[in-house]
Amino acid sequence: MPLLVPPVLPVDSLRTIRQPRLTAAGGLTLRPWRVDDAATVRAAFECPEIQRWHLRRLDSEDEAREWAAQWPARWAAQTDASWAVTAERTGEPLGQVGLREIRLDQASAEISYWVLPAARGRGLAGRAVRALQAWAFDRLGLHRLELRHSTANRASCRVAEKLGFAVEGMLRGAWRHADGWHDVHLHARLREEGDRPA
Repeated sequence: MPLLVPPVLPVDSLRTIRQPRLTAAGGLTLRPWRVDDAATVRAAFECPEIQRWHLRRLDSEDEAREWAAQWPARWAAQTDASWAVTAERTGEPLGQVGLREIRLDQASAEISYWVLPAARGRGLAGRAVRALQAWAFDRLGLHRLELRHSTANRASCRVAEKLGFAVEGMLRGAWRHADGWHDVHLHARLREEGDRPA
């Protein structure tokens, strides 16, 4: 059955390139995850806040290694991508930023992120998202980035607002968390909006 609207981006847009290393403001580097990041990954998913909003935990070093090792296959499948947000001078992972639900046909994706407890309060999530956003719009050619979070997650809402991701609405009872159903804010930015401040 033929499509009446051609895909916005070529079908092999990610498969034909290597996942890049990106530089973010304030001495941060975004790099692909490595299996030897497993200890940091496990520590991240032991954090109650990360468990609360990301709905998972890791129970062993092997599970953490599997989590870190999954990303090349997801890049090749062109569905999701994830970067370790690292301190440029040490290479130590401080958090994660990624693209979820990549749709090349519609040139869209959803932003995800988390930050280790010791690195919070320094604007790390915002700087990492800004660097990934610039690459996604300017190099990959995405048209739209979405950012979703539980309405109870006020920290994520502040990050989205500071980055100029406009609130487009609320999805009622959209995500089930350990404490029940949560309403979800939908934020988004379009490439044509450029890098204008919030």
